[in-house]
Amino acid sequence: MASKHMGLLQEFLALPIHREALGLEQGDLSEPYFCYPVGAEAIGFEGCILYCFLPEYGDMVFASNPESCAEECVYPLARSFADFLRLVLSCGSVNPVEQIVWMDRAQFDEHLTQTLAELSDEARSALDVIARELRLCPMEDPYGYVKAVQQDFDRSRIRYSDEYYDVLGLEPPDGWSDCYERKPLVQMESVEIQFQG
Repeated sequence: MASKHMGLLQEFLALPIHREALGLEQGDLSEPYFCYPVGAEAIGFEGCILYCFLPEYGDMVFASNPESCAEECVYPLARSFADFLRLVLSCGSVNPVEQIVWMDRAQFDEHLTQTLAELSDEARSALDVIARELRLCPMEDPYGYVKAVQQDFDRSRIRYSDEYYDVLGLEPPDGWSDCYERKPLVQMESVEIQFQG
């Protein structure tokens, strides 16, 4: 786990709030989607979107979205878990934060306005508890912050499963086979077909 913010994560998980109202439903990685990185440690889920830490990147928070509108399925959202929560406080849920990867500022502003106008009482209550109990304030410019984190991000240390490369029809990077045992998705026995004529 991202040890620097392990305490803050545990405090967050212990709060008596409805995390699913913020798009951070609890779940596990027992049946991961093809794009969930190897070693990902879940913070929460919004449908199939995983919010997580990756051991190669310390305290950074990532989204892994198998249905992404962006060129990549995995992308950073925040430099730390504290910043991630501050983004959620600004945006009312994780959804606008995750959408920044493919939006321009005008699209984001429109989406954020709609999200904030439609916040449920459970979401408002959860946001109030997070701000008060964890002593956090909303991020001033969520769009600018996330775009800065994503700009020139070095994704070369993200580790993917065999399934990721197979689904996308990609070749694993150089050195990949030194770290992982490459296994086919399906192993079939040989079948001999004979025709009688």
